[in-house]
Amino acid sequence: QVQLVESGGGLVQAGGSLRLSCAASERTITTYATAWFRQAPGKEREFVAVITWSGISSYYSDSLEGRFTISRDNAKNTVYLQMDRLKPEDTAVYFCAAARPISIAAMKSGDVSAYDFWGQGTQVTVSS
Repeated sequence: QVQLVESGGGLVQAGGSLRLSCAASERTITTYATAWFRQAPGKEREFVAVITWSGISSYYSDSLEGRFTISRDNAKNTVYLQMDRLKPEDTAVYFCAAARPISIAAMKSGDVSAYDFWGQGTQVTVSS
């Protein structure tokens, strides 16, 4: 059972940046594709980005307009989400999730059901 713990959330002004971290309890996370999702109050969970286990490939939600970057450091069992030029509409609880195996189609589509393990989430609030 892989445990995922998110950190790095907080309150930031519009236009600012945050870097979220997703730390895994086991080294096996290095063999999982790992994604970030977010959920705003009253809305469904939304795909943000995913990175393959090797870190070679990553896919993003089209709505991000290139503002976010996902990366991973397998030596630290950690996946990151760098968020720049933040907007108030980015306010949400951000979750990381891991999946193995997962198809490229499922990664690109952000299929929530494809993911096996989830963290508890970290709150990101962007003020205007």
